[in-house]
Amino acid sequence: MINYNSRAWISSIFLFKRSDTLRQLFPMILVVSLYAAVMVHIETVVMKLPEDSPVKHFGVLQTLLSFVISMLLVFRTNTAYDRWWEGRKHWGALVNNSRNLAVKINALLPHNETRHRQFFRQVIPLFSKSLQLHLQAETTRLQLDEEPHPEIPDFDNTKHVPNQVAGLITTRVNMLYKEGLITGEQLLMLDSEVRSFLDICGACERIKNTPIPYSYSVFIKKFLFLYILTLPIGLSFSLHYLAVPVVAIVSYVLGSLEMIAEEIEDPFGKDENDLPMARIADNILKNVKDILR
Repeated sequence: MINYNSRAWISSIFLFKRSDTLRQLFPMILVVSLYAAVMVHIETVVMKLPEDSPVKHFGVLQTLLSFVISMLLVFRTNTAYDRWWEGRKHWGALVNNSRNLAVKINALLPHNETRHRQFFRQVIPLFSKSLQLHLQAETTRLQLDEEPHPEIPDFDNTKHVPNQVAGLITTRVNMLYKEGLITGEQLLMLDSEVRSFLDICGACERIKNTPIPYSYSVFIKKFLFLYILTLPIGLSFSLHYLAVPVVAIVSYVLGSLEMIAEEIEDPFGKDENDLPMARIADNILKNVKDILR
């Protein structure tokens, strides 16, 4: 995720990052500009259409279509941002729940107890890391930040790793109850925190595995393509060759909105504008280690 100063207008305007839409759309903008120049030349020089040609009134239709496109793109970007923000809220809840579980474990266990503290100090942050890799569809083996704990087995990457980590936490919490370190009421109190981990995992999987409907996404792309292709036809009479930069700017704006929506509708990827899951997981690790020190 890109960190930036929202008040730095000059740097935002003239700084081009890898994810900037202008860099990615530049080849398409050149092609569209060349196409617009050819269409203007054909209509005004080759065909020499008169000023009262019916083609001149084609711009009225484009005015109506521009309103429809604006409504579609507003809905598209709002829907994509809602998915991005919902994912951020779930990861924020994961931070809070990890802290709450660590705080409760620290308060319930005796201060001279080290075995269970070391276990929770390593396993609680492992869930956030395993969830990050799971959402990014990676099979990298999870490494402990310290010496491997003998009671933490190797995870089977062919199966659901967050489930395995949550299962370890649940088993250890139940062990605390059997050993008499916590009461039945305290077991229920810890169970609610552990259960919330998989609730967050399921919510993130719902966002990840339910993209925008294919027919809707394809319709918008086709609509934008046809609109940009027909745009020089109506502008050639009123703007002549000035229609070329106008078409280029319009194609850049419309194409950028669609590209931004495509990027943020899946907030769990590795793009620069996706959620900083690795940084959040590192923050959870730091907080849990400080609490259960």
